[in-house]
This record gives sequence, structure tokens and C-alpha cells, in this order.
Amino acid sequence: MPEIPAEHTERSAVRSLLRLWPYVRPVRIRLLSAALVAILASCLGLVIPLVLKWMVDGPVADRDPGGVWLGALYLLLLGIVEALLFGLRRWLVARPLAGVEASMRAALYRHLQRLPVAFHDRWPSGQLLSRGTTDLMLLRMFLAFPLTFLLVNGTTIVIGFLILFAQDWSLGLVLLAPAIPLMILCSLFETKYAVVARQAQDQVGDLTTVVEESVLGIRIIKGFGRHRSQALAFRALSRRLRATELGKARLLAGIWALITAIPELAIGAALVLGTVEVADGDLSAGTLVAFLSTALALRWPVESIGFLLAISQESATATERYFEVMDVAEERDTEVSATAPEAGAKADVDVNADTDTEADADTGACAMAKTGARPGTAPDRGGMAFEGVEFRYPDARPGSVPVLTRIDLRIRPGETMALVGATGSGKTTLTALVPRLHELTAGRITLDGEDIAALERPRLRELVSVAFEEPTLFSATVGENVLMGAEGADEDDLRRALAVAQADFVYDLPQGLDTQVGEQGLSLSGGQRQRLALARAVVGEPRFLVLDDPLSALDVHTETLVEAALRRVLERTTALVVAHRPSTVMLADRVALLSDGRITAVGTHQELLRGNAEYAWLMSGAEHTPAEEGSTR
Repeated sequence: MPEIPAEHTERSAVRSLLRLWPYVRPVRIRLLSAALVAILASCLGLVIPLVLKWMVDGPVADRDPGGVWLGALYLLLLGIVEALLFGLRRWLVARPLAGVEASMRAALYRHLQRLPVAFHDRWPSGQLLSRGTTDLMLLRMFLAFPLTFLLVNGTTIVIGFLILFAQDWSLGLVLLAPAIPLMILCSLFETKYAVVARQAQDQVGDLTTVVEESVLGIRIIKGFGRHRSQALAFRALSRRLRATELGKARLLAGIWALITAIPELAIGAALVLGTVEVADGDLSAGTLVAFLSTALALRWPVESIGFLLAISQESATATERYFEVMDVAEERDTEVSATAPEAGAKADVDVNADTDTEADADTGACAMAKTGARPGTAPDRGGMAFEGVEFRYPDARPGSVPVLTRIDLRIRPGETMALVGATGSGKTTLTALVPRLHELTAGRITLDGEDIAALERPRLRELVSVAFEEPTLFSATVGENVLMGAEGADEDDLRRALAVAQADFVYDLPQGLDTQVGEQGLSLSGGQRQRLALARAVVGEPRFLVLDDPLSALDVHTETLVEAALRRVLERTTALVVAHRPSTVMLADRVALLSDGRITAVGTHQELLRGNAEYAWLMSGAEHTPAEEGSTR
């Protein structure tokens, strides 16, 4: 069951809605003009009772047909002008508010792209979708109607009561008497409605998440025959949402009934008292007609209070939900590293340094050919270096064991380092730190001597290219998906990258490079998607390449062809490659063994096979670990 990823903070509806001001400010003149037009139109409705008073006390009392027709003409003209003014109000707000909604949606989308990966790991996608669609639609409706009419109806009620008191102050007091109980009822209603409004909108997000997951996972659902269980889960969420919506409806029906009934009782009392005054000669019939007509004209502004408060409360909740996302801090472009490893930080991996030195001696010819270094010279400070790197996830419990602990590793310029380890050892996490998909807990990573924390993200993403084990493609053409890997890459670069990834199958697709691959690339096989992801990683000829088991979905023959082409690319870049199979390890100059979040050995493939039991076990595919085998002897 999806959970709400952020806690609801108690704040008044007004304070929440005031946060919309930066988006509304550019169209404030249009909104203010629309409000003034609506106030004028509403006040024209209060002139109609005054015309009726004139007609009753004048032409009707004097039996003057001409005066009656003239009064009817005045009423017709007032009605036409009122209708035109309300139409003008709608025209004034429609276009600018559509722009406000679009700008808020664009701001939300931009912000989501800049949020850290840890945020997206925690938040269900349906919750984000509902905030960008349903919630913003509610806000547009609020700005178009309730916001204006809260002001218009409030102004109309004040002016209307001034007219009532001017006609007869005693009857005016009778109508004003329900004001205090109505305000108390509205306050109680707002408090209760805020709770169910929040529940309903969060449940819409949960429902959206389930629908999205069911659509994206339709192959799994059908493959395992789980359509019935998914339907039951969806029905349970739908029923929960239905129950919440019914609760909202009950609250709204109750407040509407009270807001309607109490003023009606007051109008009935005023009618009785007014009739007595007319009978006693203390009040003219025209004044009573005008008074009651004014009171009836005020019915809608008063009765709509509950409806307007409901929409306003839902809009305040939508505003809170929107800014729950917008308030999350974006990824920092650069930061000064305050966690440089201290002296002696390499105590955990002293064995690595020795192994590294031996590996350098044994593989001098290969490494020197690629780095241009000479035996006996000082080590090159370029390449990719991990210095005292530690990492734990942001939502980890304080004091918990880090996922990665004191990682010290250096990949020389032009060198390919394979990263090998058992499942759950932290390989994917380590590779995600290089492009700063996650921020380090301690230590630093340098590229050609520059701390990645001091590099602006656009620059870092130009230097480092990545390909993940789970390839992600977008609803775009083949060419567009591959060219996402490098801004400014041309068609020659595209075709070269496809050749490296052995992705020539794209030319046989219905529209070739212009073929739409469909959502998540599900129209392609797993191996095809992986090859396109690899092509995307190499299309820009990056200086640093990070590959997370990029060939896992390929058949043996295709893997051999890709490896042969990939070797030529790796000769021109510094690469870190997560490997699970010996064939992938053979692409590398050296191998680093990651065990329980630590680098426990570094050397060539042959050295580690001969001298490290865990590495030999990983490469052999044996059923038992070396420790398990020792315990059974």
C-alpha cells in the first residue's frame, strides 16, 4: 500500500494559499480587474430591489401602465448589463490563469529533475503525478472562481446589509442575527473539512500510483495471472477513496443545509414583522418588497459560503501538497569538501596498496602502454580516485553501518578497472557516486585531480557517462534516446555509438532511427534496450565511463562482438566497469574486489584468481562460498 511520503504540517488555509502569490503576481492586474467587474455586476443585482420599490410605490400605486413598462425596461437593461459583466469577468481570468497553471506545472517538472535520487527513491510516482495534475487543476479552479467570489460575495453582503439597514434598521437586525452562529459553524466545518480533503487528495495519489504500476507491469500481471489480485487491491483503494469522498459530501451537505436553513428562518421572521409594520402604516409596501428582494438577492452570496470554503480548503491542501515537493532542497551544484581523508585513513586497505604495487609490476607493459607512464616515475595524479569514501543512505538510521566504508581506489588515466563483488556488496552504489547521483557521507572522489563536489553538475555530467544494468529508454525515437548521452552529438557520432554497441538492429526497425521505442522501451527486447543504453553512454566519447554490468542481457555471440568494439572505446577513456562474468572482467586492466562495502583486493584477473579465494569463488560460479566450504571439511 503506497504511503504518503511527507508529513502534513498544520497551517491555516490563508497562509497556505498566500504561497501562490509569486505565481499570481504577474497576472494580478487581470485578476483584480476581474474581481472589480464581478463586484460591479453583483452590486447591479442589488439595484433591482430599489427599482421594484420605485415601481410599487409609484406606477403600481398610481395605476400608471407607462411607468410600469418603464420600470420593466430598467430591470431588463440591468439584467443584460449584469450578464455582460459576468461574461467579461470570465474572459479576463481564463487565459492568464491557464498560464499560471502551466508555469506552476513547468516549475514543478524542472524542480523534480533537480532533486536528488534519494528523493525519488522515497516518493511514489503516483503522488508526484497527482500533485502535477489534479492538485494544479484545483488551484486553477480556485483562482478562477472561489478566490474572486469570496471577495465579491463578501463585498455584496456588506453593501446589501447597508441597503437593508437604510430601508428598515429593525428588520435588518433580524436578518443579521444568524451571522454569529453561521461564523461558528463555518469555522468548525473548515477544521473538519481540511482533514478529509487532505485524506482524499493523498488517496488519489495512492490510486494513481497503483494504476501506473499496473500499466507498466502489465506483462508481469498477465504472466503470473495476478489480474484478479491487482483488481482487488485497486478496488480496496477505490472504496477507501469513495468513503472519504462520501465523508466530504456529508460535511458539505450538513453545512449547506444549515447555511441555507438559518437565513431562510431569518427572512421568514422579517417577512412577518414587515407585514405587521405595513399593516400598521409604519412601512410602505414598496419598502417591504425592496427589503425582501434585497434579502433574497443576498441568499446566494450567503449560501455559497460553504461551497466556497470547501473549494478553498481543498485548494489550500493542494497548495500544501505542491510545496511539499517544491520545498525539498535541490541537488547542490558545488560544495567544498570538508571530509577529506585524514592521515592514516588507508589503514583499512594497506593490503590494497601492496597488491596494487605488485599488480603494477606484473602488468607494467599493459598499463604503461595505456597511461604513457614509465617505470620508476611518480604516479600520475590524474584519472579517477576514491579517497576515504564512505556512504550511507540519507534515510538510514543514525549509527547504522555504512553501505560503503573507507573506499580507497585509484584508476589511472586511460585505465579500465573492473569492480567485482557479491550481490549486495555495494557495487552499484559505488558507481552511482561518481556522477553524484548520491552525495558522499565522507571522503572524496576526484577526476583528474578535481574533487567532483567542486564541479558544477553540468560539467561533471559532461565528463562522466554512465550505463546502468537496468536500461531506461524514453517514449522517443531510437536516435533521440541515444543522443541524450551527449549534447551536440551529430548523426556520425550516433552511428558510431550504435556500431560500438552492436545495435545495427535499429536499421531494420520500421522507421529506422526514427522508430518510436515506446514507453520504457518495452517494444524492444532486454538485450536491445541494453545495447541502446550502452550506445547512449559512449556516443559523446566521454573522458570517464562508468558501466554497471552493461552486457548482462546479451547472448554470448553478441557479447563477444560488443566487447571487441568496446575495447577500442575503453582505450580512449578512463573506465570503471561493474562485472559479474569473466568475459566482462577481461575488458579491464585491473580488478578491484568489493566485499561488504570495502575494497579488499586489487590486482589483475590472473593474480586475484591465484591469490584470493573469494574472487576465485565469484568467478567460478560455485554453489558455496570459500568460508562455507571450509566449515564443511
